[in-house]
Amino acid sequence: MEVGLGRGAEDKADPVGNRTLRDLWDDLGAQCGERTFLVFEDRAGVVVEYTYAQFNALITRSANLFRSLGVGRGDAVAVHLRNSPELLMCMFGLTAIGAVMVPLHPSSTRAECADIISRVGVLAVVFEADSLALYGAGGPGTDHIAVPHALLARSREPVPGTISFETARDAQPDRRTESLPLGSDDVAGIVFTSGTTARSKGVVLTHANLLFSGIFVQWQANLTSGDRLLTTMPACHVNFQLNALMPVLHTGATLIMLERYSARSFWRQVCHHEATVVQSIAMIVRTMLLQPPGDWEADNRVREVLYYLPITDEEKVRFEKRFATRILNSYGTSETLVGVITDPPVGERRWPSIGRIGRGYEARIADDDGREVPPGVVGEIQVRGVPGRTLMKEYFHDPAATAAAAAGDGWMHSGDLGYVDAEGWFTFVERRTHLIKRAGETISPAEVEAVLTDCPGVCEAAVIGVPDPIHDEAVKAFVVLAPGAALTAQDAQDYCRTRLAGFKVPTVVEIVPALPHTSSYKVEKSRLG
Repeated sequence: MEVGLGRGAEDKADPVGNRTLRDLWDDLGAQCGERTFLVFEDRAGVVVEYTYAQFNALITRSANLFRSLGVGRGDAVAVHLRNSPELLMCMFGLTAIGAVMVPLHPSSTRAECADIISRVGVLAVVFEADSLALYGAGGPGTDHIAVPHALLARSREPVPGTISFETARDAQPDRRTESLPLGSDDVAGIVFTSGTTARSKGVVLTHANLLFSGIFVQWQANLTSGDRLLTTMPACHVNFQLNALMPVLHTGATLIMLERYSARSFWRQVCHHEATVVQSIAMIVRTMLLQPPGDWEADNRVREVLYYLPITDEEKVRFEKRFATRILNSYGTSETLVGVITDPPVGERRWPSIGRIGRGYEARIADDDGREVPPGVVGEIQVRGVPGRTLMKEYFHDPAATAAAAAGDGWMHSGDLGYVDAEGWFTFVERRTHLIKRAGETISPAEVEAVLTDCPGVCEAAVIGVPDPIHDEAVKAFVVLAPGAALTAQDAQDYCRTRLAGFKVPTVVEIVPALPHTSSYKVEKSRLG
């Protein structure tokens, strides 16, 4: 089943062809039926396992359920679930009929969910009990977000105005009732991610995008069918979908999905589930190092920790020594799908380098005029690939942003600074954009500023990222009050909590008399701290 790639930019072949996710699951069900596909541990510690054959049948039932509701090719369905098997059933059930999954972050507020649902125009939403206040039939006089169909998952209790996802799914046959035409260029999902603007952008992903990601990360991590990849990344993110789920499927390996991350439990879970590959971010590395050490920690099967910058040299050395494993460093964005610049799966690694360009991509360092600079000179990291295949297809309904993301000749802007040496090893220097990275989440300061300036009593606001020893960056807001306003920092935070996902809410709010401005009245964020 594994599909090979050529080397770097010389590889012009398309390893995906016209295959789709439905084709992939047809093959997995036939060839890997008795292998364990998924091991899921919920936040209470309850573990459930599925073979490929069992899960394929549940995908088919889910697809038939969505078709029975009138969902078809090109239609969108929002999925507002925490990490769970049901989220994956929805993902592949929808893509099997040519529909589009729109995942919503579990901590998203009503305003954030309503905005995305309205922009995309979804036909249904799948959610769980803690979001009951958000969804329903949407009739007159309700405060529900109006959607044609509201499916309540992970609960079989009847709730007026909703459909039990499990009950309705199980009533469907486990064979395909119809086979709608599909192609690899069809849209599979829209993942909304923070950008440089106040509104989140929808990254549009095709079947080919997901399939290519599986091929790439299988090569990157040297995965085999005997591997057990453990992740606690949010399943609504491309990090989970493209860098954990898809490579597992490409190799017929086993995915170990944790509902939530707990620093106290994480490494015991890694050892208990006999994980061979683990996904990590800086926050996980740092919180793991804060736990009391134990002699048992080195008794594990982990050969690779898939990691995405930044930690210090000292943190890397301590982590690898204490947990008897090694970190595979890489660099990428939602738009590039995977860690396109990466440590090689075998051979030399040159920490703190982020690695060399991976197979199927080109990368360069460019100056502000878009010209490639010599080795050792700092400039913007730019990546080139094929939209809809090795790069995202586009930003949803935003041709201007899609065009702006690419420089001349198709080179994609990253907004990040770095340099490359004469042997092709890249080093990340710093972010040029104002995006805030907090515990694996990307936060747009403009989005937080827009909420703050809507707060009664606020005249002006500026938001920046400041160093955080555990979470990479904290969100700090500087707020100028309107004349006569008596707003407190706590008031501003409380206002944000009702309108922003929890990780976006300012960690610190500082009330200031004025903000520094340039001659063109732009806020000089370099003077804030």
